[in-house]
Amino acid sequence: MHRVVVLGAGSISATHVRAFESLDGRAKVVAVAARHTSSAQKIIDECGIDARAYDDYRRAVLEEDCDIVVVCTPPALHCEMAVFCLEHGKHVLVEKPMGMSVEECDRMIAAAKRSGRKLSVVAQSRFFTPIWKTKQLLAEGAAGPLHFVQVNSFWFRGPMYYDLEWRGRWETEGGGCTFVQAVHHIDLLCWMAGLPSEVTAILGNRAHDNSEEEDISLALLRFPSGALGEMNSAIICHGQPQSLYFVCDRASISVPHKIVADVSQPNAFPIEDPELLRALEQRFEEIPAPAYEGFAGLADDLIRAIETDTQPVSSGESGRATLELIAAIYESGATGRTVQLPLSPESPFYRAQGIRDNMPRFHQKRTSVEKLEDAPIILASENMR
Repeated sequence: MHRVVVLGAGSISATHVRAFESLDGRAKVVAVAARHTSSAQKIIDECGIDARAYDDYRRAVLEEDCDIVVVCTPPALHCEMAVFCLEHGKHVLVEKPMGMSVEECDRMIAAAKRSGRKLSVVAQSRFFTPIWKTKQLLAEGAAGPLHFVQVNSFWFRGPMYYDLEWRGRWETEGGGCTFVQAVHHIDLLCWMAGLPSEVTAILGNRAHDNSEEEDISLALLRFPSGALGEMNSAIICHGQPQSLYFVCDRASISVPHKIVADVSQPNAFPIEDPELLRALEQRFEEIPAPAYEGFAGLADDLIRAIETDTQPVSSGESGRATLELIAAIYESGATGRTVQLPLSPESPFYRAQGIRDNMPRFHQKRTSVEKLEDAPIILASENMR
């Protein structure tokens, strides 16, 4: 049985505890660490598990006989904590965004390679059945080569969202909607279509005057194949519509699930291709679903990678690709120039300090509270099943 320590007591921590505890006895959460022991104990009590509460993550990692550590603290702490755990022989699952910069991602990947431990990045959306099957269907190429992709990562967050002390500051949060919310969909974009080679972006803040960061970003993409794309992100959108739309040569495939297949009539106007549509829908149904959904799928994937000595589906390298595209969107949005990928280590946007020094401050952070009122949260992919 794999023994798990969870670092952090925010709203997502209990989800990770339940995910590992749901794997039919293959894993057990033995400790939760947070800034305050009472916060860690609250997660333990909420989940009904037999575990110890710590107020020092280092003590939790060193004193508990664990082999997996889940890092779900604010992004500014991810690199420090992940590197410490990897260097002490623990496998690590780190919340997204993976780090505050591509440079931090590289440090974490290097630590994993030195230690021989597994590094996985939270990307639970990959393990929802419609998304998992869409990825496989695109990879098989039955719809033909990709021509265009549009990703809409649209959310709604009220103005008080940025009252939390560490949010709304480039120094502590690392970014706005592109970095925090759209990271889910940017991960899916890179996983399903690959990393673009060229990015042109604009940024703005329309409705959150207690935040230095953007609440909307629009990016145009060019891929090495010549395919084009859009990556749109915002936290000002009522109804939170979220979608991925892949236009391939023979058909279009979308999440939420929809397949459309047309052929040209003699006058060039479209008519449905029922034979191809049936074949693609049949293949979609035939593709096996992941063994577990969502966060449980993520936990299962890491354990399988440990036990088979393979790379997790959501590896450190894939988490790095997500941060690289985000950094390019920020560089283009801040400078007004098109940015080429891969991102050079000489770019100021390769490092967290360079991002802080070069990004616009849309507003001055005025209000800071330690904790927001408890209320239900909406997890990524709930709008895309």
